Amino acid sequence: QVQLVESGGGLVQAGGSLRLSCVASRYIFNDDIIYWYREAPWKEREWVTSVTGVHTNYSDSVKGRFTVSRDDAKNTVYLQMNNLKAEDTAVYYCKIRTWSGYDYWGQGTQVTVSS
Repeated sequence: QVQLVESGGGLVQAGGSLRLSCVASRYIFNDDIIYWYREAPWKEREWVTSVTGVHTNYSDSVKGRFTVSRDDAKNTVYLQMNNLKAEDTAVYYCKIRTWSGYDYWGQGTQVTVSS
């Protein structure tokens, strides 16, 4: 089992930046996949970005504004969010799909962007 803890959310004005962190309870292997999702009020949870090894993918809605990175020494994956928009307001979750095929979610962190 893997525990994930997100942090870094908060209230920011449109155009501002935040960096979210997702700390895992064990080393993140290259074959693990780390995802960031978000869930806005009254909307379904949507995929934002993912990273496995050195490979990253982004949804069209955040491409060019968000950057995912990892610090293996700290068992941490970051989500740098720049040029935030009101529509980025959501609870952000990280998820790990382990190399053995199991999924684990964090508890989420709230991001609110004021326009």
